[in-house]
Amino acid sequence: MKTDYRNFDELPAMLTANELAGALGISRAGAYALIHSKGFPTLRIGKRLMVPKDKLTQWIDRNTGDG
Repeated sequence: MKTDYRNFDELPAMLTANELAGALGISRAGAYALIHSKGFPTLRIGKRLMVPKDKLTQWIDRNTGDG
């Protein structure tokens, strides 16, 4: 599974915790903490929690402060 992406457009439509960590430049543990946090956009597929790329973008926009 690829986890080193050069830009946001290369990310898959649904991200795993490892892919999320690589995309955000955080640890895998940090990605799991985000995935399990209230208000973070996840989709359960069987036993897996995935992050839709479009919802991640919206979450980033909503949670980005202006200073």
